[in-house]
Amino acid sequence: MDSLTSSPSPPTERNPSGHLILASFCLREPGPRSNISNWVASYNPSNNTWSHVSHIPDLLENHVLKGFSIVSLGDSVYIIGGLLCHKERAHNSDESDDFVDAYDKVLAWVLRYNVKSNEWTRCAPLSVPRYDFACTVCDNKIYVAGGKSNLFSAKGTASAEVYHPELDQWTPLPNMSTLRYKCVGVTWQGKIHVVSGFAQRADSDGSVHFTERSSAEVYDTQAGKWDLVARMWQLDIPPNQIVEVDNRLFSSGDCLKAWKGHIESYDGELNMWDEVNGSCLQTLSSPVSTSSTNTEDWPPIQRLYLTMAAIGTHLYFLAGYRMDGEVARTMSMVHIFDTAAKSDAWRSFEPIVEEGEKELCSHCCVVQLSS
Repeated sequence: MDSLTSSPSPPTERNPSGHLILASFCLREPGPRSNISNWVASYNPSNNTWSHVSHIPDLLENHVLKGFSIVSLGDSVYIIGGLLCHKERAHNSDESDDFVDAYDKVLAWVLRYNVKSNEWTRCAPLSVPRYDFACTVCDNKIYVAGGKSNLFSAKGTASAEVYHPELDQWTPLPNMSTLRYKCVGVTWQGKIHVVSGFAQRADSDGSVHFTERSSAEVYDTQAGKWDLVARMWQLDIPPNQIVEVDNRLFSSGDCLKAWKGHIESYDGELNMWDEVNGSCLQTLSSPVSTSSTNTEDWPPIQRLYLTMAAIGTHLYFLAGYRMDGEVARTMSMVHIFDTAAKSDAWRSFEPIVEEGEKELCSHCCVVQLSS
C-alpha cells in the first residue's frame, strides 16, 4: 500500500470520542477560482457541526468522482471504484451557468483514509473497475457486487469480489445470477444482500433478457453461493439506500425520490416493506416556510442531496438544499429518527448555511472512533 498526502487536521481532534459521519461532496458548477474536485467532510452528531477533512488525493484538477462507494472499517474510511468525470457546459442551453457531467473513465482504485492518523493510503485495486455498484461490510471484510464496468455498455455486471484488509487483497466471488447496476448493498442476518438495481438475467449462451428490478441476490459467506430472492424490493425503481438497525432494514425512498415522506421497514417473513409508525416528516420535503422574510431563512428551491446513516437505534438524515438568492448557498439540515421510540421519534437540529452549492457524490458512512 502506498501512502498519499494527508490533510491538515484530522477530525478526531474535534471529536475525541463517539461517532463521525463522513461523506464526499463536490461543487455543482465550476468557478473561476474554485477546484470542483471531491472533498471529504465529517459531520459530528454531538454538536451538529460539519468539518472539512480533505480533498480526495490523486484526482485531476476540476474532475469529479461519482458512483463510488464509501465504507468504514475501524478507524479508516475506504473510497472504492467510481466514475471519473468533468463538468461541461450543457448543449442547447440558454443558461450560461448550466453544466452537465461528461464521463471520462471507470476506475478500479481503492483509497483508504485513516481518521485517527490523518493519512491517505492507496490500496490494492478492484479486480473489475466499477461504478453504481453494491457495497457492504461483513466480518471485517468489504464486499462489492454488480455495477457498470465500462462507459460504453448499457448492461451491468454480475461479478463480485471481497477485500481482505489485513492482506490488502481482493478475491473474486462467484458471479450473481443477474447483471445489476444501481443496486444497493446491505449486510443483514449475516448475509450479503444486493437489492434491486437495473437488473437483467444472463443466459449461458450470452443472451440477456428478463428484467428483475425488484429482486435481490443474497450471498451466504459460509456456503459461498448466491441465492435469488424474488420481489424483495417490490418496486421497479431501485432504492436510494437501505440500512440495518437492530436486525431490521430501513429505507426512505428510491433513487428518483430519495424521501417518500416516511420511513419503511422490511418484514422478512412477509417479504414486504411497511411504513414505520410516526415516521412521516414534512420538513424533509419543505424545510423552511416560504413566507419567511429573514435572509438567513430564505426558502430553498431545490433539494440538492439526501443521505441516511445509522448510529445505535437512530437514523440520521443529512439533507442539503439550494437557497434562493443571487449568491449560491447551501442550507444543510440534519433530522434524527429513533427507531426504538414509541412516540415523538423525530428530533431536528438547527440548519447550517454554507457558501456555494454542493453536490453529494456518494452516500455517507459512519466511523466509530476508538478510545
